[in-house]
Amino acid sequence: MKGNFHLLFYLRKQKNYKGGAMAIYMRITVNGKRADMSAGRECEPAKWNSRAGRAIGTKEEIKSLNSYLDSLQTKVRNAHQVLIDSNHPITTENLQNQFLGKTEKSRYLIQLFQEHNAKVKALI
Repeated sequence: MKGNFHLLFYLRKQKNYKGGAMAIYMRITVNGKRADMSAGRECEPAKWNSRAGRAIGTKEEIKSLNSYLDSLQTKVRNAHQVLIDSNHPITTENLQNQFLGKTEKSRYLIQLFQEHNAKVKALI
């Protein structure tokens, strides 16, 4: 099942915010359902363009922040493509888990046969 997603970067104030840099959060939206997670970086509110979801400026610090956000965006798109290729349903939870690497562990064929044999032996 194909599903489109929307990605948004925004600033979020902490409860005890008194000024200075604010945390950057990433919101993934699929079919109206949202999943928020921290991008792991901070930015001054005066240097943030909320419409573009990027920092404003030409300094090296701003360029590296924007390139980091671009790399996060690319990773989310790659996770979306993996879900499409593996025919998994596109949901916010699946997309977030794929992005964070929380997928099911692959199992070896021998382990599967041993589990099957143990179940059959229990039936006998």
